[in-house]
Amino acid sequence: MIEIEHLARSFVAPATPKRAGFGVSSLKALSFKRAAPTLVHAVRDVSLTAPNGHITGLLGPNGAGKTTTLRMLAGLITPSAGRMTVDGIDVGQQPQAAVARMGVLSDARGLYPRLSARENIVYFGHLHGMSRDAAHARAEVLAQMLDMTALLERRTEGFSQGERMKTALARALVHDPANIVLDEPTNGLDVLATRALRETLRFLRTPEGGAKCIIFSTHIMQEVERLCDSVVVVAQGCSVASGTVSELLARSGQHDFEEAFVQLAFAPQPAVQASEGSVV
Repeated sequence: MIEIEHLARSFVAPATPKRAGFGVSSLKALSFKRAAPTLVHAVRDVSLTAPNGHITGLLGPNGAGKTTTLRMLAGLITPSAGRMTVDGIDVGQQPQAAVARMGVLSDARGLYPRLSARENIVYFGHLHGMSRDAAHARAEVLAQMLDMTALLERRTEGFSQGERMKTALARALVHDPANIVLDEPTNGLDVLATRALRETLRFLRTPEGGAKCIIFSTHIMQEVERLCDSVVVVAQGCSVASGTVSELLARSGQHDFEEAFVQLAFAPQPAVQASEGSVV
C-alpha cells in the first residue's frame, strides 16, 4: 500500500537575464538586467491512498504535478511538505527501504543501449541484491509474462517503443516488488503494445499476479476508464477529486468521463494554505 498525505514541492527558478537595449546616442554593447527569481509551486497539496490488489489512476493534464509527485515518491526529490509511506515505511525517514518495496517505470525508459534486454534486467536485479542465478531466472519468468522472450538476447539499441516499454517494465519488476509506480507508461505506444501493457497490469493486481499495489499516472481518459479501479484527479499541483470512474461521473453530473474530468480539473480551486514548514 502507498499513502501520500498533503505532499508539496516548491522551488526557486533561477533568475534569467533580460536585454536592456541600446542607448540612443551610443554604440555600446548590449546590457542585461537580471529578472527576480521566481518561486514555482510544482506540487501544492496532493493526497492519495493506493491499496494492494488495486490500480490507482493519477489523472491530470500536462504540468499538473504528476511526475514531480512520483519522483518524490521514488526518493529522487525532497518534498517541501507532506508525508509518503510505502507499506508503512516513511519515504523521508527510510528512503532506501521504501524504494526497495517499489518498482518504478518512468516516462524516460533509461535503458542501456549497448546491453541486451536480459543484461538490462539482470543488472537491475544485481542492484536490488539478487544473485546472478536468481536474476536470470526472474528475467525468464518476466519474458514469458510480457511476451518478450525473442527480445532477451538483443541489444536494446534500436528497440521500438513497445519493446523498450516491455524491457523497462521487466527491469522494474525484477525484484518482484509489492508496489508498482508507472509514469505515463503508454506514451508513444501503439495499440497492440498498449493492450499488452494493460493486460499485464490487470494480471499483476490479481492474487495470482501478487495482488500488487499499482499507481498509474496518465493524462489519457480512455486508459483510466478501461484500467483503473479508482482515480485521483490532479490539477494545478493539487488533488481535486478522487473515487471510481462512476463516482466521479456522478459527482460532476456528467455521462462522459472526459467532460467530467474537464469539469473537475479546471474548476476554480480555493487557495491552498501553507503547511507548517512548507515554503509554499
